[in-house]
Amino acid sequence: MTDRPVIAAGGCQCGAVRYALLAVPEGSVCHCRMCQKATGGPFAALAKIAKTDVVWTRGKPAAFRSSPAAERDFCAACGTPLGFRFRDAPHMEVTIGSLDRPDLVPPERNFGVESRLGWVAGLVPGIWPDETTEEAAGEAAGEAAGEGGAKRDLRSRQHPDHETSPDWQPPL
Repeated sequence: MTDRPVIAAGGCQCGAVRYALLAVPEGSVCHCRMCQKATGGPFAALAKIAKTDVVWTRGKPAAFRSSPAAERDFCAACGTPLGFRFRDAPHMEVTIGSLDRPDLVPPERNFGVESRLGWVAGLVPGIWPDETTEEAAGEAAGEAAGEGGAKRDLRSRQHPDHETSPDWQPPL
């Protein structure tokens, strides 16, 4: 791969595409409408890094040319958004959520604020009620099956947040 130390690593949900970052990235959030559509969310959380400091360690991402100037990388097997890059720039962004340790790259600035959704301010802890994934899934399962219904099977089939052997398969 390289003689340089890996600062961070990440990849897609299914494990078909993995990458390593060889420098510390700069986090940001983009609220533009293209990023909303590309991620299926209210914004894209991105980590800016020089293209020469990104090494694809397993597989290669597919790309969608979202504008004449830019491409968006994703896993062709599972659809995970992995990055954004201007074709003529020396840097790119990887999605913070695709990092194994997304907590290590906090956003430091906002872009595309003309499309920021007004309710995004409610994402601050303490503004709305908080619930764990298990609590929300159990509640929804109870609603679907009637009170006292069976719990949903929440075992993850996604790739773990660390490197694995090339023949890794999700649990059944």
